[in-house]
Amino acid sequence: MKYAEDTIVAISTPYGSGGIGVIRLSGKYAFDIAAKIFQGKKEFSDIKSHTINYGKIVDVFTKEVLDEVLLSKMKAPNTFTRENIVEINTHGSQVVLKNILELTTKLGARVAEPGEFTKRAFLSGRIDLSQAEAVIDVINSKTDRSLKAALNQLEGALSKKLLAIRSELIKLIAHIEVTIDYPEYDIDEVTDGEMEDVLFVSIKGIDDILKTYDRGRILREGISMVIVGKPNVGKSSLLNSLSGKNKAIVTNIPGTTRDVIEEYIDFAGVAVRLVDTAGIRDTMDIVEKIGVEKSKEEAQGADLIVFLVDASRGMDKEDEDILELIKDKNVVVLMNKIDLVSDTSGLKEKIQESANVDVIEVSVLNEVGLSKFESYIRDKFLKIDSSNEVLLTNIRHKNLLEKASESLNNAVNAKKNGMPLDMITIDIRQAANDIGEVTGEEVNELILQEIFSKFCVGK
Repeated sequence: MKYAEDTIVAISTPYGSGGIGVIRLSGKYAFDIAAKIFQGKKEFSDIKSHTINYGKIVDVFTKEVLDEVLLSKMKAPNTFTRENIVEINTHGSQVVLKNILELTTKLGARVAEPGEFTKRAFLSGRIDLSQAEAVIDVINSKTDRSLKAALNQLEGALSKKLLAIRSELIKLIAHIEVTIDYPEYDIDEVTDGEMEDVLFVSIKGIDDILKTYDRGRILREGISMVIVGKPNVGKSSLLNSLSGKNKAIVTNIPGTTRDVIEEYIDFAGVAVRLVDTAGIRDTMDIVEKIGVEKSKEEAQGADLIVFLVDASRGMDKEDEDILELIKDKNVVVLMNKIDLVSDTSGLKEKIQESANVDVIEVSVLNEVGLSKFESYIRDKFLKIDSSNEVLLTNIRHKNLLEKASESLNNAVNAKKNGMPLDMITIDIRQAANDIGEVTGEEVNELILQEIFSKFCVGK
């Protein structure tokens, strides 16, 4: 372990004033430092592990009381990092937290790097790398369903499947290498059937996990849903209606929305990033022109584009230009303001002739058709069971497992083409290494630094 002799410290609660704040110490000297600054009814050495104790934090240099606190003492190895840990619950003043943090550093602690507590949990073998990465997903969860998916990974559901696959591949490699390197020993050679069984089962296991990525990504990151259309067709009204807030200014003046406005909503347990954009049209207004360009950029990266058309005005060249711009994307058309027209069949046919898109008739003002639109979103994106299924949510994991699957398919093809066993094992070993990068068996310091740099300091 890189920092075996270090004791690290960090403020583990978000910046700002609050009811409480938490300072966490972990490492060889965590207890020694706490014993010097904590004054309670018992001597620190007499406090039982995994108990909470009332007392005061006293500056050993000035003898000043810094705060009344609740202190938790947790003895290794039964802790998150498998090191001695002390957590100090203070009042949530940033001044108090800062003063106690500085006091611990004067006594030998070092301020933790981002994610270093979780990194130590990984390096000590308490959790594997995929579980460590799940910690940040738990912290960043936006809905109950995304939290359940993250907790499932934190508990090791993905790791168990991958470790089982990797174990079989390593056994196969070992069997092949023994028969090649030690022909004088009476060891049965690997049969074609045995090799194919391991390879095909491994490929299927990996590919089954890869198939869950789109659903897992939606749970982890949510859906980006961008509302586009020409000015004054009801985009901002739709945003306000779906979000339940008056976030966007609504007037009958075209071009009111000049910038991208976004709102996150919890939609059937999935976070939806709902984006209202400036009306797309040719304009000489410099500010509005910037907003139009931003609208086009948002549309390019959206999971779903909601194209609003004013049913009372029909389709004109501006609508046709927008539809042409987005026709290759995932698009649903909302024919808005149907309360102002008696027959919408002609307009609906015209839209569907222009592009192969779903069309839903709505009146945002009167909240007509919005339930049908919500059912459409639910059917298209949200049929996800996150309770028991292992879902792949991390793009790093996806890329590595795709490489592993490709290597195993290369091994199958090499076997069919009569390649020697020692050549085939190169691809099998590469697949095992790629899986090991997901779980942490095969990982270097640069990868760890990249992963844990995304964490907050206190975790």
